[in-house]
Amino acid sequence: MSAALQGQRALITGGGSGIGLGSAIALAKDGAAVTLMGRTEEKLAAAADHIRSEVPGATVLTFAGDVTSETDVVTAVERAAQGHGLDICVAAAGDGTVGPVAVMPIEEWNRVLSVSLTGVFLTVKAAAASMMRAGHGGAIVAISSLAGSVTHKWMGPYCVAKAGVDMLVRVSADEMGVAGIRVNAVAPGIIETDLVAMVTPESEVGQSYLRESPISRFGQVDDVAPLVRFLAGPESSHITGTITSVDGGQHLRAGPDYGEFARMLYGDAVEGKLPNA
Repeated sequence: MSAALQGQRALITGGGSGIGLGSAIALAKDGAAVTLMGRTEEKLAAAADHIRSEVPGATVLTFAGDVTSETDVVTAVERAAQGHGLDICVAAAGDGTVGPVAVMPIEEWNRVLSVSLTGVFLTVKAAAASMMRAGHGGAIVAISSLAGSVTHKWMGPYCVAKAGVDMLVRVSADEMGVAGIRVNAVAPGIIETDLVAMVTPESEVGQSYLRESPISRFGQVDDVAPLVRFLAGPESSHITGTITSVDGGQHLRAGPDYGEFARMLYGDAVEGKLPNA
């Protein structure tokens, strides 16, 4: 275990798996005490055990809660801060959906925006308040997406949410620098996690990612977590307000096409054909 983050306290939302869990491991390896927030206590407990197996002696806490609940997020921050003020926050919780904008159920729109944008806002808000009260600055890293800057056909709510995250990061960085708080985001492309397990390199959607990526492979959690760790640590002390792509260069070209899945759910609507009202 390195001492670069020794004594620092970190909250990771969406910390039970994927990029959130990978980021927590990277922070713990450098000495940070990490608190994982997620919806399911059993999943969080398994993630905590995994971190302890990877990083013997690591301090790992968990909090089962919902990032769309301000009360839950504030409680998670307080648990992570342990009475000393939060030092690091990684906002990794998110969700998505597939379907044409023209027939998108309002319930799906609201669900995705609530988790993937409002949840990030509540996390940034509560984390920044803890850091400001403690008076020692801090670092916030949001997990954005390629979808925030490049269209993903049939993933409208997710694209809008991630574009909102990018602007939230920029505005927050502009406001919070006076308190010594840095706010940055990482924007992955396709990363092999449980969340997108249905997208394989052989699928139509997977192929649409690979065709548009100069480095034509799926990313791994270990491609993202070290960058999160860098942006959370002292090495990046003069970096704030950035959105850094980790997508094999796909942001240079075009986004993927989720038509394969949208057709299964919405049929002819994907071809622009709707029945008369």
